[in-house]
Amino acid sequence: MKNGQKTSGQRTGTASGFLINIKYLLKGKVLVANVLPVFTAYWLALYFSGESFMEHIPLFLLTIIGSTIVISGALMLNNWYEADLDRKMDRTRNRPTVTGAFSLKSVLWAGIITSAIGMGMMLLTTFEAFIYSFLGWFFYVVLYTFWSKRKYTINTIIGSISGAFTPLIGWAVIAPATHIIPVALAYLLFIWQVPHTLAIAVKRLKDYTRAGVPMLPVVSGTGPTIRQMLVYTAALLPFPFLLLNSMGGIFFTVVLVMTIGWIILVASGLRTTKLGKWAQVNLRFSIIYLVIISLTMIILTSPVVY
Repeated sequence: MKNGQKTSGQRTGTASGFLINIKYLLKGKVLVANVLPVFTAYWLALYFSGESFMEHIPLFLLTIIGSTIVISGALMLNNWYEADLDRKMDRTRNRPTVTGAFSLKSVLWAGIITSAIGMGMMLLTTFEAFIYSFLGWFFYVVLYTFWSKRKYTINTIIGSISGAFTPLIGWAVIAPATHIIPVALAYLLFIWQVPHTLAIAVKRLKDYTRAGVPMLPVVSGTGPTIRQMLVYTAALLPFPFLLLNSMGGIFFTVVLVMTIGWIILVASGLRTTKLGKWAQVNLRFSIIYLVIISLTMIILTSPVVY
């Protein structure tokens, strides 16, 4: 600590410090990235079912708040269990479970109670949405956090399965998630998370190596990791074709161009000598990719608000 500056974990006595700790505890960007597909699929389900958004405000609030609470509970349990790993990594050293701002016991109980409350709220929507919420939570907390992350490189795949349930949750609140759109979105979220996560792993390679987390670049090196990312970004190519009839030519063109651009961007990593910068660019592009796809789908179906 320099010049008397305090870390976020030492600012618990202020409202701003508390909010900063909450942001780190809930992994702000991760939370948003998981709630966005829930909202997108919910919106699209209303549109394709011929329902009005304005007539379903209570259900909308129940869905968004409930799913956000479930995801928050899962993230808290992840932070509780991984506190020892987080102490060894620069990217996670400000989490309140590391700084001591929140005790591990309090985070554990907060994660359990929050998960239970969120599940209860989702049960008030539809049973199918509740099942998807539980499966997403189970894959992330039990199969990813507790079982695979410290042992196997497939932890990335298992974590991706968890995220793939988010659009199914949003759609199932309105209608059974057997429509091509929620299925295609689940496919997108599953595939997207792999190169997104591997970009983080390459960027934070020293962190993961120090913590002993068996991410692919730690175990196999950056070369095989980039080739794996290339396979998964190429696997995104069918996505716009799956939704051509449902979403139209504008959506198809936007997604296809962005997907090809991402493939080219990933492939450039095979020749670059600045892997850190390359990984950061890929990480940012992956987030922009997901946000633009979601916003494009929402905008193209915006008459639903009427």
